[in-house]
Amino acid sequence: MPLKAFVVEDNVSIRESLIEALAELTGIETTGVAGNEKAATAWLSNPENAWDIAIVDLILEPGGSGLGVLKAMKDRKPGRKMVVLTGTANPEVRRLCESLGCDGVFDKAIETDALLGYCLGLSKAAAG
Repeated sequence: MPLKAFVVEDNVSIRESLIEALAELTGIETTGVAGNEKAATAWLSNPENAWDIAIVDLILEPGGSGLGVLKAMKDRKPGRKMVVLTGTANPEVRRLCESLGCDGVFDKAIETDALLGYCLGLSKAAAG
């Protein structure tokens, strides 16, 4: 059974490209998306929604941020991964995200392949 991802990204073209790459390159199925903190937190917190990894952008539609999503999901079920894909991945941002329980931080401009590699590793590990 493929891993399930939730993508938190307000830029529709980036979101769609990421969903396509996850499916084609890692076998991970995207089960939901959100463009803002409130919708993302509500979906991820709902026990009826199945997900294994959440990929979160930090700069979202007005009224919240990816940091709020990380804070809200800090005590998520063990085994669920939260990673950040952002254009603002400087050392201070990386430390802040990690302090909020993030499993990895990737820069949109130069580390998208690294994110996909991370996801592929999770997918392979889950497949046994």
